[in-house]
Amino acid sequence: MRISSRSNLPSCLLGTLAILAGGSLSLVHAQSSTGTPKRTFEVARATAPIDLDGVLDEAAWQSAAPMGDLIQRQPNPGTSPSERTDVRLLHDEDFLYIGVVAFDSEPDQILATRMARDASIGANDRIEILLDTFQNQRNAFYFATNPTGALIDGLAFGSQDLNTNWNAIWDLRTSLTDEGWIAEIAIPFKSLNFPANSSTWGFNLSRTIHRKQEENMWSGGRLENDFLQIAQAGEISGLEGLKQGRGLDIRPFVAGSWVHSAATGQDEFDAEPGLDFFYNLTPSLKLTGTVNTDFGETEVDARQINLTRFSLFFPEKRSFFLEDVGVFDFASTGPQPPGGVPSAGADVYPFFSRRIGLSNGSEVPLEFGMKLTGKVGSTEVGLLGVRTDATSFVNDKDFVVARLKQNLFEQSYVGGIFAKGDSRNGLDGKTYGADINLSTSQFGDNNQNLVFNAFALASERDGVNDDDNKSFGFSLRYPNDKWDGMLVMREIQANFDPGIGFVQRDNVRMYRGAVSYNPRPKDFMNIQQMFHDVYYTHFERLDIGQRESSAWKVTPLDWHFRSGDSIHALADIDHTFERLFTPFQIAPGVILPPGDYDNVRSGIVLASATKRRLSAFVNFGYGGFWSGTAEQLSTTISYNLPPRFSFQLRTNQTFAHLPEGDFIARTFTSTFNYAVSPQLSFSNLVQYDNRSRNLGWQSRVRWTLRPGSDLFISFNQGWLAEDTGSLRLATLDTKLAGKLQYTYRF
Repeated sequence: MRISSRSNLPSCLLGTLAILAGGSLSLVHAQSSTGTPKRTFEVARATAPIDLDGVLDEAAWQSAAPMGDLIQRQPNPGTSPSERTDVRLLHDEDFLYIGVVAFDSEPDQILATRMARDASIGANDRIEILLDTFQNQRNAFYFATNPTGALIDGLAFGSQDLNTNWNAIWDLRTSLTDEGWIAEIAIPFKSLNFPANSSTWGFNLSRTIHRKQEENMWSGGRLENDFLQIAQAGEISGLEGLKQGRGLDIRPFVAGSWVHSAATGQDEFDAEPGLDFFYNLTPSLKLTGTVNTDFGETEVDARQINLTRFSLFFPEKRSFFLEDVGVFDFASTGPQPPGGVPSAGADVYPFFSRRIGLSNGSEVPLEFGMKLTGKVGSTEVGLLGVRTDATSFVNDKDFVVARLKQNLFEQSYVGGIFAKGDSRNGLDGKTYGADINLSTSQFGDNNQNLVFNAFALASERDGVNDDDNKSFGFSLRYPNDKWDGMLVMREIQANFDPGIGFVQRDNVRMYRGAVSYNPRPKDFMNIQQMFHDVYYTHFERLDIGQRESSAWKVTPLDWHFRSGDSIHALADIDHTFERLFTPFQIAPGVILPPGDYDNVRSGIVLASATKRRLSAFVNFGYGGFWSGTAEQLSTTISYNLPPRFSFQLRTNQTFAHLPEGDFIARTFTSTFNYAVSPQLSFSNLVQYDNRSRNLGWQSRVRWTLRPGSDLFISFNQGWLAEDTGSLRLATLDTKLAGKLQYTYRF
């Protein structure tokens, strides 16, 4: 029996959510009371000043008690680590100090390929830290470093989500020794939000020895529990007499730019001041503001060629919108299928911040923005207000987003969202809805992970009929080490249009199922883990009840070796179906007629370990493609001269052979970066695609004068090829921009 697309949101879906919630909450609550005791440690007060130099030789460090041995999570969960790690904590009224001595019997084999701020250190030896200052098991501050002193920070939320675009004011020093390496970290209490009346925080620390593919943790140690799963953190106590100050950070800046127009030959100069500020209204509630905002330091988007019928998704990169982003997260996105299979365009974003300050790909200036985030009791709060300036192509606009999450039990919540505004000229509207998340890491006798999400949304637009204006759905995920599975249902009705949200397709109902079996052989070809995935997704048109698209994907072979190398293969079992109801232009001059397109493809992926100085990734696929065939090739070549220099070249190429016409789609992306120190780095990005024939180069410099105060310089240059494949390039506009910012703390 087909369900009507004109579903009644208030009475039907929300009632269903309540029934599902009521049937699941008792289960989650009962299981959470049977967990193992938390690991605890009392932090001593520093008896003398700490000199941050990467050497733990002060008397305070010598007298501090060690936290105890770490526990191996992989490859041998629950056992003693292969190398000793000595962790000590201290605090005074201003800082939390973390000292780590990472002993290593082969110090010449320590891996540290990056040094710059916010560098990717996944292929490095590293230390990672979580601070759950509210002990809510849902949100935590994240800090990480490697042996060369790279500073990486972020906000952890949910069970495995991490936003590393958040930047805190903190500092560290590292040193390499004949016995391993040392990290000495100082985190100001002014950089953290925490309740004034609590001296106990959630805490966890992880050490990765990358050449051994070994991860050791202070609290936890089960394969089912990733380090980012905040609920498994231990506790540190003794945090008394801490000074948060007045909780006010003021960051004035001046930004300037020079633009040379290739069309007119004219030069344009611009320089303006601006201001960012951060104020803790309470120890747990922060007000963030920005005036005359400038995002000149933001990296440009990665180049893509769209070979689908649906809009491309580009992630947010602007700092103002990324800070405290977890509170605005909604249950209508994810979960990611096992094996990393793409989400297939079914995510629903009631709020997508890239809709603010951008209109049809053109930048719109932000006059000011205000954001209130944090906690009131057991409720998470997010409130955002932004005004954009008028331009020649869009009027000035106001945007408002409100988000509430009421904590339930140890890891769950129920919430609501309201968003008002539309970046499109002359349009306005609002989106509102509710969601629920029921999570536990203690499901069943073996304490497995289980996550249930459900949501309901509705949109209202000027001049648009309120019928068929809803979206709703649920997901059930069993994300564990040996077995991983999921079930998802979503409906996106024809008139559902979140003005400052994002959906790739509408007028559809989607069903998805996936299961993955991932054994860890004890002694077979040096394999650490094998992944075997089966995945199916089905989209049905709501107006006519016909299938619009579907896909079977089976991965019989996905081996990850202890060396870090991997091999992944698909053999004639990637089966896709697409139904076109209207003509679709997939490439210039290549138009696919309405009809059914049923195809089978196979492919292979090979990847060498990124710990090597020279590493490579190759993904080759062949088989049916719409009305014909296509070969698709993606490659990545990386070369490192640790720890200062890195180079990478990525290519994506499609060679299509269709009765309607052959075409080739190519993108090339190259990055080359150089770090003088963790405080001074140079990054370069060069991109080209044969669809736009645009060659672009962005060069950026970041110099941290002191923690919280930075100088950014960026240079952008573009060229246009006369014809596809031509080496004759016409120069486009040139832009040089700079931004100097200082942070003053009170």
